[in-house]
Amino acid sequence: MTKASISLQELRGKIYRKAKTEKQWRFWGLYCHICKKEVLREAYRLAKANDGAPGIDGKSFEDIEAEGVEGFLEGIGQELLNRAYRPLPNRKVEIPKGNGKTRMLGIPTVKDRVVQGALKLLLEPIFEADFKDCSYGYRPKRHAHQAIDGVTKGILHGLTRVVDVDLSGYFDNIRHHILLEKIARRVQDDDIMHLVKLILKANGEKGVPQGGIISPLLSNLYLNEVDEMMERAREVTRRSGYYNLEFIRSADDMVILIHGHPKENWLIQKHYFVKKLSGAFFLQSFRFNFEIAIGKFFVL
Repeated sequence: MTKASISLQELRGKIYRKAKTEKQWRFWGLYCHICKKEVLREAYRLAKANDGAPGIDGKSFEDIEAEGVEGFLEGIGQELLNRAYRPLPNRKVEIPKGNGKTRMLGIPTVKDRVVQGALKLLLEPIFEADFKDCSYGYRPKRHAHQAIDGVTKGILHGLTRVVDVDLSGYFDNIRHHILLEKIARRVQDDDIMHLVKLILKANGEKGVPQGGIISPLLSNLYLNEVDEMMERAREVTRRSGYYNLEFIRSADDMVILIHGHPKENWLIQKHYFVKKLSGAFFLQSFRFNFEIAIGKFFVL
């Protein structure tokens, strides 16, 4: 199994560095790279490494290997170049969540996984440069165990009042027009924006399907403003050089840690906590249109 070519790695590195140093820069000329064989080949390699069941067309990786991968990728590249590519709806599968409920997964076709993967290879370094340290889920070199470590570290530093924040139906209720606005703040490429819109609209008028290759990146982008807001709250509530509030997010799971010292009771008093913390989340929910439950408040 070959690694990504140096030229693709270099391109991603250059995009990341540009995005990191120039926060207002809007990237253009990305679409031509998505059409390149080396990018599609790497997207195919990553999709195959994840394996997964066939999409709605019933075509598996084994079927594609038998027919010829190079021809398959050549066909995708030509469709993209000719602006003829149209994604198929995902195949819907219900899986148990472990609490008696089920989660709906959307399984794209292998072809659509490759296109989404190519798109992600170009967009990920842009938005990774903007994402905050409090976010752990679905990010390169980050994972849920680090989020747990962050919670543990906060508790050991005296942040023993814990609030669990649950976003109900988050992935299903992401508003496409708001998501596209967020992408457009960093991307000035009509073909890229059109491709993202095609992918989103292939599965309905709202939401991003859990199971899509590009969905984790887009879902993190959607909540990045919440991360920014909570990082500001962390700074303004600091006292004598010590942090009295921490915020940790892994995908749509969030935890707020508040210092246990009596001096910091004002952070959990109803008028402040509801208006400044939960109130801010509800304000986001009205704009984003998903339900937010702030519960499981407990003291360790």
